[in-house]
Amino acid sequence: MTDLETRAAPSRAGALRRAAPALLGYAAVRALGLVALALWSAARDKSAYTLLTARWDALWYTRVAELGYGYEVRLPNGDVHSNLAFFPLLPWLERLLAAVSPLSYADGGFVVSLGASIAAAWGIFAVADHVYGRRAGVCAVLLWAVLPVGIVQSMAYSESLFTALAAWSLYAGLTGRWVTAGALALLAGLTRPVGMAVAAAVWVAAIGSFVRDRRAGVAPGPGPGARRVLGVLLAPLGTAGYVLWVGHRTGGGPLGYLDVQAGWRNGFDGGYAFARFVGEKFTSFPSAPAGVGLVLGVASAVWLYVAGVRQRQPLPLLVYSGVVTALALCASSYFGSKPRLLLPAFPLLLPLALTLARLRLRRSALVLGSMAVLSAGYGAFWLNGSGPP
Repeated sequence: MTDLETRAAPSRAGALRRAAPALLGYAAVRALGLVALALWSAARDKSAYTLLTARWDALWYTRVAELGYGYEVRLPNGDVHSNLAFFPLLPWLERLLAAVSPLSYADGGFVVSLGASIAAAWGIFAVADHVYGRRAGVCAVLLWAVLPVGIVQSMAYSESLFTALAAWSLYAGLTGRWVTAGALALLAGLTRPVGMAVAAAVWVAAIGSFVRDRRAGVAPGPGPGARRVLGVLLAPLGTAGYVLWVGHRTGGGPLGYLDVQAGWRNGFDGGYAFARFVGEKFTSFPSAPAGVGLVLGVASAVWLYVAGVRQRQPLPLLVYSGVVTALALCASSYFGSKPRLLLPAFPLLLPLALTLARLRLRRSALVLGSMAVLSAGYGAFWLNGSGPP
């Protein structure tokens, strides 16, 4: 096994104490974002809580929780928006909370997202701390919190839940807890289509561990070997199970889920449609700055990934963030949502976290504090706009 796998993990209480600065900082940033959203929304005579829990995708999740699958909207242009496009874990949790408490489905989605965002922050810290040390872990969490689209972490969307499951699955894989890694990957696969990225990371981690054991002449006993195989088998079952179920329900076979996505005009075209969308921004002056921003955003994501490769991030992290980034940038629709779709790709932030960790505490605090204020303002402006995030 590698040094990462053999490094002693702290006890649960010790792990919480170690992560406390990151979690407290994360909670402070998210509280600032919610306060900014409340003030901005009140000034525009809107409900901040409605923006967080009862608009856009959040409505589709609550309809799944309330009515089950089968609801669809037929648009005048012939497109069919089916709720089968939305994976089931978040609606299941919303339904569970509504069944055992006085919470509505929307309230349940908000509570799940709040809890999952803290779990995600802790998971991100655990991964970064395990690979690069505590200070880098704190910086990674705070960078994730101050992303311009960070307000989505508090919405009744599935991004926080997915990121929490993905981060802890990656941590389990890095530390050789194969059944846990596979089980969490399975749950991530029931949360978002990009769950396949988590399964791929678990496979890569397991294969790498097996190869290293063979090269070192280590003959794993039946127990460790069986747990590794079990983790590998569990990892893809969430995504595969839901996709096959949708295909069976729609009569479309294994590709039935792709037909559902096509009804939303969403697919994978290698980035052609997105590139054309960006190019069209440069045809007139008012939209040209937006085009420049999009180009810079894509270039930044690619640069951060390359920086991670150069810093020799563990291969499972590179595989995970690579798949998430590729699927986000190469989807053929919902261009305004691409920053949100990149939110789970937290390993992209590790090069920046390492840079901040090397700065003096006062300077890194100033940078992150400034970013937190800008993020809070942008999030409030963004959610009070007309389109979905």
